[in-house]
Amino acid sequence: MKGLTTIVILLAVLSAAGAWSEWVYDGHWGTEGSGNGQFAHPEDVAVAASGNVYVADNENSRIQYFTPAGSFLGKWGSGGSGPGQFKKPTGVAVAPNGVVYVADSLNYRVQYFTATGSLLGAWGSKGRDPGDFGKPATVAVAPPNRVYVADAGNDRIQYFTPAGSFLGMWGIHGAGNGEFDTPAGLAAAPNGNIYVVDSGNERVQYFTANGVFRGKWGIRGGGRGEFQSPAGLAIGPTGRVFVADTANHRIQYFTATGSFLGGFGQRGSGQGQFLFPLGLAFSPGGALIYVADSVNNRIQRFRYSGPAVAPTSFGRVKALFR
Repeated sequence: MKGLTTIVILLAVLSAAGAWSEWVYDGHWGTEGSGNGQFAHPEDVAVAASGNVYVADNENSRIQYFTPAGSFLGKWGSGGSGPGQFKKPTGVAVAPNGVVYVADSLNYRVQYFTATGSLLGAWGSKGRDPGDFGKPATVAVAPPNRVYVADAGNDRIQYFTPAGSFLGMWGIHGAGNGEFDTPAGLAAAPNGNIYVVDSGNERVQYFTANGVFRGKWGIRGGGRGEFQSPAGLAIGPTGRVFVADTANHRIQYFTATGSFLGGFGQRGSGQGQFLFPLGLAFSPGGALIYVADSVNNRIQRFRYSGPAVAPTSFGRVKALFR
């Protein structure tokens, strides 16, 4: 009987140790559909300074926004090419002043709005000239005065003033440093560096604010620091880089120069599991991270729980009972 009790204690200790993680599931919202708070393939998520959460609801061709806990607040947009309409928006970002930028992918433009959806302006058309787009995948705001767009169809990054005046661009199709194969994710770090998920090349690259290559990491695979069709990217408050490793159904995070730190998630529909996660965004202050869990048609929220602790080995636990 004593031996059985010891085994039970051992299993409990090991289970508790193995369950400990830096980021733990904290809730979710959304089901498949077109009603308020429902989604049809949510592709991106952004968080305003107020804490409100904006979602690019791709196949419903609209933007929805919510409280930090997921209560529905409002929506705008419908399928079409007119002002304020969308054709499968794939990216959303919120500037510090509350302006909401949307990558209106199949209309080949960026539109921007007030926090409640009133149209302020738009720019872009289909093409390869500066300011044109092949297919804008996502958008990122770099305070105080730049908006970056991952022009996936043209394999380049372009940047603009907040009102859409062209400032510069970099990138061509390829696998070399500073080249891209379908850039899908984009984020500006506090130090001004620009991080790009180079999806087709299964890697992350980073640059100065004007596009000078600084570094890269990642190869195709399922191991630590490896990717399969990565998509979204977000920068944590301490400069850590979080990547939606989409086809591996997980989130991985790294130092600013690409050293692997950790990850969470696996394939599935349960709490904390993913089916092709895409966009990522942090709450103000960085205590929460939101994930667009696209094929599960929901937004999941994870909470920082403190530094990760390595699981205790079975041998070390046994030693406690000798």
